[in-house]
Order: sequence, then C-alpha cells, then structure tokens
Amino acid sequence: MRKPIIAGNWKMNNTIAATKALITDLLPLVKDAKCDVVICTPYTDLATAVEMTKGSNVKVGAENVHWAEKGAFTGEISADMLLELGVEYVIIGHSERRQYFGETDQTVNMRVKTALAKGLKPIVCVGETLEEREGGKVEEVLVRQTTEALKDVASADLDRVVIAYEPVWAIGTGKTATAEVANDTIKIIRDTVRNLYCANCAENKVRIQYGGSMNPKNVKELMAMPEIDGGLIGGASLKAVDFSLVVNYDA
Repeated sequence: MRKPIIAGNWKMNNTIAATKALITDLLPLVKDAKCDVVICTPYTDLATAVEMTKGSNVKVGAENVHWAEKGAFTGEISADMLLELGVEYVIIGHSERRQYFGETDQTVNMRVKTALAKGLKPIVCVGETLEEREGGKVEEVLVRQTTEALKDVASADLDRVVIAYEPVWAIGTGKTATAEVANDTIKIIRDTVRNLYCANCAENKVRIQYGGSMNPKNVKELMAMPEIDGGLIGGASLKAVDFSLVVNYDA
C-alpha cells in the first residue's frame, strides 16, 4: 500500500521571519495527519525549517540540488550541504526550472542519481505543456521524461523516489485537470515505471503526486483517484490553514 505524501513547494517565497510564523501556525494543524507531510523551502529558510520541525511529523525538502559534490558552480547547492542541514527531500526538474533555468531531461537525471546516492529523497517533476497536450503528445512527453529521469536508477532505490505529475498548463493558472484526466495521466507514468522495472515497483514502491493547483476545494476528489498518491502544492502551501486542509483531506 502506497502511503500518501503531501509536499508544499514554497518556491521563492518567505523570509526567515515568515517561515517561523508559517511553521508555528502549521505544526499543530497537521500533527495528526495520516499522510507524509513535507515542506520544500528556499535555501535560506532550510536551517530554520529543520530546527522548527524537529520532533514533529513534518519533513523538510529543498527546491533543487546540483549533481556535483563541489566545485565552480556559482549559485548552486550540493547534496552534502543539504544533508548537513538535516534536509530529507529535494524537488528536481520542476517545470519552472525547465522553463527558466535550462533544466533538461539529462540534468534532471544527473541530479536524481546524485540525490539518491547521497541519501536524499527526490521529488521528480514531469509534465506536459499546453501545446504538447493539445498536440496529442502527452504520453510521448511523459514516457520520455520519466524514462530519462530514472535512467540508471536501481529498482532498490525506487521506494525513495516520488514523482510529481505537474501539467505545466495548470500551474499557477487556476486551471486544473479534472480528477479523471489527472488519474489517467498519472497512470501513464505508473505504466512507464512498470515497463522500466516491474509491476511491484510501480504498484508498491514509487509514489506519484498530482502537482497542478491542488487546493482545499479539489483535494478530496483528486485524492479519491486510485493512481494519485498525494500532491505537490504551490500557492496553497503558503497559508497554514489552506495547506492543513489539503494535508488533512480525509479528516
């Protein structure tokens, strides 16, 4: 049985002061959650987030990691730096990284392999643009992105991998795929994992989130779908009450 996982992606939001206020409000609201709860924060907030969530059920993730151990990569952060802070998860390949910062399927794979080798749990983002969806290329894009992201990843590591399906056309737009469309699309990703590895790997190891504007209003319907194992939450994760309503969707 796959345990649901709800992760907040704060993106480029929240100073340390705002982080303290948000986590203070959030912790009591999600302490009885039946799912895994993760908050992925900007680098400058990670130490504060880790310290404040110690002893709680909330885990902390970063929003990116470099594939190299160290070196002349100005502005980048290594896995060892994240681990030293106590970070457990890391988002890799978010559509905004692909769109604005030159992320490719190949660099996603390099980051994933480094994260796993170091002991981090990657949340690997895949998803199609509006143009690709309207052009009938959804399956082609998702199979390619999933296959490339998991290249040379051992089946033994798959239970530490989370995949987030983010329809790029639904991020921050207020548009959401219907629950049925989201479920069918995530099934393409799960079938790809099955074809790459095994049925057990797809059914019991890899968890697949929906990352297209999941919020308190649509979370119940989305989480009722058999293929959807959680959500990667953007805007709703910046408000303690909203995020807690998503986390406690089955309350």
